[in-house]
Amino acid sequence: MKAFAMLKIGETGWIEKEKPVAGPYDAIVKPLAVAPCTSDIHTVFEGGVGERNNMILGHEAVGQVVEIGDEVEDFQPGDKVVVPAITPSWNTREIQNERHQHSGGMLAGWKFSNIKDGVFAEYFHVDDADMNLAHLPENISLESAVMITDMMTTGFHGAEMAEIEFGDTVAVIGIGPVGLMAVAGSSLKGAGRIIAVGSRPNCVKVAQEYGAHDIINYKNGDTAEQIMDLTDGKGVDRTIIAGGNINIFSTAVKITKANGNIANINYFGEGENIPINRAEWGCGMAHKTIRGGLCPGGRVRMEKLIELVKYEKIDPSMMATHVYEGIDKIEDALLLMKDKPRDLIKPVVKM
Repeated sequence: MKAFAMLKIGETGWIEKEKPVAGPYDAIVKPLAVAPCTSDIHTVFEGGVGERNNMILGHEAVGQVVEIGDEVEDFQPGDKVVVPAITPSWNTREIQNERHQHSGGMLAGWKFSNIKDGVFAEYFHVDDADMNLAHLPENISLESAVMITDMMTTGFHGAEMAEIEFGDTVAVIGIGPVGLMAVAGSSLKGAGRIIAVGSRPNCVKVAQEYGAHDIINYKNGDTAEQIMDLTDGKGVDRTIIAGGNINIFSTAVKITKANGNIANINYFGEGENIPINRAEWGCGMAHKTIRGGLCPGGRVRMEKLIELVKYEKIDPSMMATHVYEGIDKIEDALLLMKDKPRDLIKPVVKM
């Protein structure tokens, strides 16, 4: 089969691989729509998870089941499915600790384009299909559905880790697609004032539609100073980091009130250490809680997010600014995520 792969750090290309085979609990899926992710860029061009050779890229897909193992009960060939970016091994000890993202080891729930071939191919393999697939309702577009698999679950996880309470003032740093979903998730969780940090016009417009009340353009001056001025020197109750380099943590610590929460959903692909500003962290004693987490995956998570889209609580398709047709366009879409033109939020490739 034809597939688009990471050949080595810094290099991608088209390769031929054998079509995968389903084990007794697994499924083989033909993608109907895929989307490249900034994580793919970090993985390939920064070596974020180390060297990978001829590994098929991609972890965001909606597809159609073409083959199932003998023990699969809830899915049949022909079913249209949402495939989460995180497909845990549900028979591991970590599941009993309620951290399925790390089943089998740290970040090991993230299999596609990390520890196994991804979805940028004519077919891909899904382990434990009854637990890692969700049925796609007819009334949800492919553009919306593919956003559920990663962008929506990741952004919403930022709001979950921030433990937003009714009326909180929340800052979302970075309003690419993950940050936009963090804005939407914060609004659904009951945030009062939402301050979004970003500069691209399309992202700003969608952030406002998802519930952002104030926009901070980091190009107009120091982000922390702008937010402190905006809040009369008080800072914010919750901060969600959804973009930026390793120095963004200092900004987050500065703007977050004592006893506030900082949630990180950003992929840091470079650097050895992440600096934290000592004084603004109250010399380590300000009760500013910092959490960083890989997004939840699995069937139940996808089904719950599908319900939000199905019943029009949110429209993630607004983020699909560039829609391509055909498997050959995957490379163009990936490079678009690398170059990030001003009008881009997220590309989607319909297969």
